[in-house]
Amino acid sequence: MPDSTDLSAVSLPVDARARLADGKARLFTSDLSVNEFLLVRQAGFRPVGLVLGSSVYHVGIQVGKWSKNMEMDKLSQAMYHARELAMTRMEAEADALGADGIVGVRLEIEFKEYGNDLAEFIAIGTAVVADEAPPVGTWRNNKNLPFTSDLSGQDFWTLIQSGYAPQGLVMGTCVYHIAHRGMMASMGTLGQNVEIPQYTEALYDARELAMGRMQAEAEQLAAEGVVGVQLLSLPHRWGGHTTEFFAIGTAVRSLREDHVIATPSLVLPLTDGPYR
Repeated sequence: MPDSTDLSAVSLPVDARARLADGKARLFTSDLSVNEFLLVRQAGFRPVGLVLGSSVYHVGIQVGKWSKNMEMDKLSQAMYHARELAMTRMEAEADALGADGIVGVRLEIEFKEYGNDLAEFIAIGTAVVADEAPPVGTWRNNKNLPFTSDLSGQDFWTLIQSGYAPQGLVMGTCVYHIAHRGMMASMGTLGQNVEIPQYTEALYDARELAMGRMQAEAEQLAAEGVVGVQLLSLPHRWGGHTTEFFAIGTAVRSLREDHVIATPSLVLPLTDGPYR
């Protein structure tokens, strides 16, 4: 089992700790819609507060070879580390509220105008506490961290009802430089319907690297699988030949052998009323 992380040692702003203490004593906040809130409650979880983590990060410079497909490993590491900082601070806020997990997580990136190559990485979601313990183990994952999930309230309800539990939001990233084509190669395909193998191989390789890293994170959580996977291409500010391939999804484990959801039944009202 992976070593647990001491979230109490994570540095949070004074104002953030004051907000969390105030919310814990008085009322909860949430960015869930009304329908999502009610379904999360019906799934057996009570929202306790909106939690967030932020990291303003300087993304360094790495130059790719003009005519070579290659991963920009320094940029990949930067994008990974910045997201991890934001996620860990969000988890620390949830831990301060005594939460079992975080639902509806969003990961956002915003490049700033007040500094070259400065970007703010933001993680935000709703911390929840379970009404009851699960049939097996605890709701926290095998790192003793609150589970995280980017599923909607509706999908979260379906997941719990079908006998699965979220373990964590897992991700993989790969910043990749796609080689330029020479003038002769470009002229040779002018006006033709033809595959460009150099580009195909680059995009294929970059996506596979991102997917493999996401799966490795899920394996560290002893997950059975990953649901709700999104595979995104994010160009950011690197130009047309360098892009980030980002894979993200929710790792899950089984709570029981039966994964059947009860079939909805037809309900007929017995009250009198006008026909329409």
